[in-house]
Amino acid sequence: MTQKILIAVDDSENAQRAVAFVAKRFSKDTQVTLLSVILDTATLCKMDSPELTPLFKAQQASFCVLEDKKRELINSSMQKAKEILQAAGFAPQNIEIKIEVKKHGVARDILAEAEKGYSLIVMGRRGLSGIKEFFMGSTSNKVLHGAKEASVLIVN
Repeated sequence: MTQKILIAVDDSENAQRAVAFVAKRFSKDTQVTLLSVILDTATLCKMDSPELTPLFKAQQASFCVLEDKKRELINSSMQKAKEILQAAGFAPQNIEIKIEVKKHGVARDILAEAEKGYSLIVMGRRGLSGIKEFFMGSTSNKVLHGAKEASVLIVN
């Protein structure tokens, strides 16, 4: 049975290190899914209501620019991750890219995807400050404690 690995990818260096870790240490016939969960700021770009404040309406175009830039960064990160895996010998047909809009929370969305038959979740550690992590929790920490069917590997 072929192993299925889920790699959580964002536009950080830590995510790329997680991809490189998998590329160096896992069998090249492994099925890999690169998953990015993005916030839904596109909704703000499309809002049109008489109740919106003039200030919001004046800044609404900025949301559209941010949305485009965010998608550009994520697409670039995903392509770079795919190239790292292919350069290490992974076949293109064994690499799947998924970019999903956040539904329930980044960690919960990663865990929901992991329930689709993955044996391992790999992610980089973002490195929040101790105080921020205490109050907000980190995505990697939430995934680590929430995973039931898959093991979790956090790459520094």
